[in-house]
Amino acid sequence: MSTSTLDHAHDHDHAHDHPHGLSRWLFATNHKDIGTLYLWFSFVMLLSGGVLALGIRTELFKPGLQFFQPEFFNQLTTMHGLVMVFGAIMPAFVGFANWMIPLQIGASDMAFARMNNFSFWLLPPAALLLATSFLVPGGATAAGWTLYAPLSTQMGMGMDMGIFAMHLMGASSIMGSINIIVTILNMRAPGMTLMKMPMFCWTWLITAYLLIAVMPVLAGAITMTLTDRHFGTSFFNAAAGGDPVMYQHIFWFFGHPEVYIMILPAFGIVSQILPAFARKQLFGYASMVYATASIAILSFIVWAHHMFTTGMPVTSQLFFMYATMLIAVPTGVKVFNWIATMWRGSMTFETPMLFAVGFIFVFTIGGFTGLILAVTPIDIQLQDTYYVVAHFHYVLVAGSLFALFAGFYYWSPKWTGHMYNETMGKAHFWLSLITFNVTFFPMHFLGLAGMPRRYADYSAQFTDFNMIATIGAFGFGLSQVFFLFGVIIPTIRGGKKAEAKPWDGAEGLEWTVPSPAPFHTFETPPQFK
Repeated sequence: MSTSTLDHAHDHDHAHDHPHGLSRWLFATNHKDIGTLYLWFSFVMLLSGGVLALGIRTELFKPGLQFFQPEFFNQLTTMHGLVMVFGAIMPAFVGFANWMIPLQIGASDMAFARMNNFSFWLLPPAALLLATSFLVPGGATAAGWTLYAPLSTQMGMGMDMGIFAMHLMGASSIMGSINIIVTILNMRAPGMTLMKMPMFCWTWLITAYLLIAVMPVLAGAITMTLTDRHFGTSFFNAAAGGDPVMYQHIFWFFGHPEVYIMILPAFGIVSQILPAFARKQLFGYASMVYATASIAILSFIVWAHHMFTTGMPVTSQLFFMYATMLIAVPTGVKVFNWIATMWRGSMTFETPMLFAVGFIFVFTIGGFTGLILAVTPIDIQLQDTYYVVAHFHYVLVAGSLFALFAGFYYWSPKWTGHMYNETMGKAHFWLSLITFNVTFFPMHFLGLAGMPRRYADYSAQFTDFNMIATIGAFGFGLSQVFFLFGVIIPTIRGGKKAEAKPWDGAEGLEWTVPSPAPFHTFETPPQFK
């Protein structure tokens, strides 16, 4: 072969290594590009789900039917839940995993680069199915995000589109999880033992096992619903000998571990940020790992606390009540360790630290209301009221979402090469924190007073708190638009160049405490010294 042909072949290979334009993203096999795709997708879904939520809050501003018929109102609540859980929070954490895990364990990339690409590209078609289900006859499914039978067996074709979308998202999650597990177990740098891994890697390793365990369970529940709808089975049709409560058991056996899937990576992010800004090592690293594993294991034996009003025997109620309360122990260990990490640290409060500390505060409130709902007689009173809505939004918005914001501010210098605007970041934090609490704190009172959830109308006594919540919701939504235009876009476009270690000696102060490197530290093994 002549030299020129070799050169030509080399150029050809080179062009394949670094595709440009659209093909760079379409055929991405680089973990950073795929992480970026996940993050942008999840942010678009966050804004879409937010618009649906603002539709709900607009209708609830005053009693009486203002804008939407109850049927459409229920479509809004269902799609808001599905979009936020499967479209916003989970893909965002997978984006963080793709970006950070190879960097933290010293791997060259994720283990299965093409599967990584495929697991992302399953998501946009799924999102499209969910979005277009509003346009088909009968509209989107109105069965609630839990898709309870018998409602889910009566809905129009929007329900089928929802089922197909969730199958795609589940397949995406399973592939992403396999990739994360294999990467962490097989591709760590020499000397990086499991117990030296950053907490974020640990929480994702445990989360990935959870995902592989429960995603097929969800697939089973919705496939049984599908065969009930179209193929003459009667798993959940009581008239033909089926059992609608069985659907709830299967769904929540997936659904409860699912809520931990959405919070464990958040714990990991917070456990990375606090030591960096307290200039101390994480307090109780080993106990943090064991606590995370304990939460994951316990999450499998508490599912029926979502079902205290289905008429289960008192023995079962007692078991699920105590098992649920038990989860407070490892969670308490985590919160204690975070506070001990900050204790007597040389703390500074840049935006990532603000979101991390804000997370601990609001997540703890969500945790306490969860403990209250675990008590069977209380839960029977509060079941399906706004108290439950307040509880899980404190965990999922103030928990998962705030941790995602914290992680973005902490790692974006590494991702973009630019520093975000600190003033804008702090403004985003305070706007989000205040408007979040204005939105969701009054819902505790609404629930205690007996306002049921998923209703388009309500009696006049609930008006004031609903007005406050709606005003807060619009404030919270606008805060995220501010985040997009005031923080994300300016940071990507330019801004101050980030230093190699952006958080070492933040604000130009010299630290006497040896400062941990912000991304990962592990000792150089002897053969490389």
